[in-house]
Amino acid sequence: MIRSMIPNLFTLGNLYCGFLSIGYVAAGETRNAAILILIGMMLDSLDGRVARMLNVQSPLGMQLDSLADVVTFGVAPSFLVYSTVFSGTGYTGLFIVGLFPLFGAYRLARFNITPASTSMKHFTGVPITAAGGIVALMTLFTHWIPNAVTMVVFFALCYLMVSTIKIPSGKDIPMPKYGTIVTIFLLSAIIVVWQTKKADWPFFLYIAIPLYVVYLLFQFVWKKRKYVDENGNPTKKRFKLHRKQ
Repeated sequence: MIRSMIPNLFTLGNLYCGFLSIGYVAAGETRNAAILILIGMMLDSLDGRVARMLNVQSPLGMQLDSLADVVTFGVAPSFLVYSTVFSGTGYTGLFIVGLFPLFGAYRLARFNITPASTSMKHFTGVPITAAGGIVALMTLFTHWIPNAVTMVVFFALCYLMVSTIKIPSGKDIPMPKYGTIVTIFLLSAIIVVWQTKKADWPFFLYIAIPLYVVYLLFQFVWKKRKYVDENGNPTKKRFKLHRKQ
């Protein structure tokens, strides 16, 4: 029982990051709010892999994952982008940013009823996790990226989430899922904090960077484990992948 709950703890951690992100936006600490969403991305990527490693995949975990994604990568980025980019537009902007979680929730529901054989080959529309991560990444650097550019990307992501555009899943590419976005974030964050005083560094950056190191180490071990059999001999057989949106 305890073993089966371990992957769900990662999922709940992802959900809690979304909740905390909303709270930090309300407190005016938007950079910490953005970093929390990126931390949520790492936890979201790990829960499925941990479930497969422990062989405890379950329908409960899949449904819990979708619910957590709506909060962390739908609602939280909406509050964040409103506070940093749309705040000057008043209630009009509030209604506009509300489209993001609506489209994201629709995209998740559509994914959940998609045959597994189809979803393994490609995504239909941009995954909400990637969309929320991109929004968080852009709001983290609003002093470099014009608001108009962020708005255009925001609307584009809203459309792409519910579109029928086929996007390669990238599951066969030797790169951690969502790793590209998180890596760009970390490299950009390092550049920014290098040019600022230590006292101005977002607090959660101290958590995000060590967590990312652990994340990469886990990915390396997981990738290596996928290509060896139970006796440690090399094999080309791949483990069946758990569906992730």
